[in-house]
Amino acid sequence: MTCRLTGLVGGIDEAGRGPLAGPVVSSCVIWERVPEAKNGVTDSKLLTDRERVGLFSWIMDNALSVGIGMATHEEIDTLNILNAAILSMERAFRDAGMEPDILLIDGNRGLPNYPQARPVVRGDRKCFFMASASIVAKVVRDRAMDEYDRIYPPYNFKRNKGYPTREHRAAIKEFGVTPIHRRTFRGVREYCG
Repeated sequence: MTCRLTGLVGGIDEAGRGPLAGPVVSSCVIWERVPEAKNGVTDSKLLTDRERVGLFSWIMDNALSVGIGMATHEEIDTLNILNAAILSMERAFRDAGMEPDILLIDGNRGLPNYPQARPVVRGDRKCFFMASASIVAKVVRDRAMDEYDRIYPPYNFKRNKGYPTREHRAAIKEFGVTPIHRRTFRGVREYCG
């Protein structure tokens, strides 16, 4: 992966823009430098669950700081998914508790009020810093959806993580909308009565 920078570098990425249920989760991971043993850190979508969980532990043990930010399904419905994702990124940055020299954000938008923020399209595939944030955000969100699976078993959130799979859409049609569904999303709003 490319992305050679010096000083304190933060990477930010989010997980959960596309699902019909649950929060959007962002992570800000701050490093002093790219570790020599990068252990296969790459875009979380290119990794298996087992690889992600192993790398999550390694990142948590080795990063200088890790912040987590979340925007709820209510905030998503109120603000829209883009603005809720930005809100979750700002929360992750604040939760990290330190100011990096540069903040690399996966995507095509920076963060308002953060002059050191730089967007990088497909950054989680190009750069260690954003890839590490991608992994943390995905694992944290997946764990939240696993908890929701215990509360709402007919929707099989443990397996589909709230994404609009055929099985999930069929469960919405049969059992209705749960309190964690995004009521403004197509595939949900039609069943909100």
